[in-house]
Amino acid sequence: METRPREDATPVTTAEGMPEASKVDGLRARLQAALESTWFSIALTTVIALNAVTLGLETWPAAMDRAGALLHAFDRVALWIYTIELTVKFWVYRGRFFKNGWNLFDLIIVVIAWLPTAGPLSVLRALRILRVLRLISVVPQMRNVIGALFSALPGMGSIVAVLLLLFYIAAVMTTKLFGEVFPQWFGTVGESMYSLFQIMTLESWSMGIVRPVMEEFPMAWVFFVPFVVVTSFAVLNLFIALIVNSMQTLHAKDRENVKDFEDIAHTEREVLHEELRALREEVASLRRDLQPDSRRGD
Repeated sequence: METRPREDATPVTTAEGMPEASKVDGLRARLQAALESTWFSIALTTVIALNAVTLGLETWPAAMDRAGALLHAFDRVALWIYTIELTVKFWVYRGRFFKNGWNLFDLIIVVIAWLPTAGPLSVLRALRILRVLRLISVVPQMRNVIGALFSALPGMGSIVAVLLLLFYIAAVMTTKLFGEVFPQWFGTVGESMYSLFQIMTLESWSMGIVRPVMEEFPMAWVFFVPFVVVTSFAVLNLFIALIVNSMQTLHAKDRENVKDFEDIAHTEREVLHEELRALREEVASLRRDLQPDSRRGD
């Protein structure tokens, strides 16, 4: 019985005789090297920065009258550049694309940029400026700052809980003390908390709220001054301290990683030197063994 050879027995090759799969993997490796190169990061950062400038100029009527078509054209070109970049990243990294949170961040921003901006969704035109946030994922220093913020969130939660507790206690006190005379500021607990938030931010807190209250309640400063000191200068500074501490921790981890790499490289160099030294000794030993044989032949 005659058997026919399998059609897929011979691998598909290119004109250069190279297997097709190897060629695809080589192209993927070259594209990955390009995506992770310094020149690509600089080029993409430049496009994002110019796109941010054009989006700002689109809000200027004089600029739109002179170069509106050019601004819109560059805006579309920049969007296509972002889209092609993410498409290439998805093809290169495949499943690993979704394991990187910054890739998902970029994908959400680009998808929002492609949403229709006509009709009831015209409000989405304002969201195009979100593309500028891509600088965060491109510039390593910005990524470090965001990483520090996220690492500080657990500690921030505790501080927010303490701050809310202080606000609630102060709101109940001010409602009881000043609510009848100043209902527009302290009529309810909610209104009191909003007024206290304005006082905490130091926005017109003295002339706008505290001094009018002190005209009716001269000793009101006994409550407001400690409140400002505790909330504005103590509790809020804890947020700054947490963020600074998180950034220092990240920098320390980066230094440890660099030191680990240096230690590994040093160990590899030492091993290589030992191997070279052993190889030299073997070569010298072989030379010594061969020299008596050559003398006997003479």
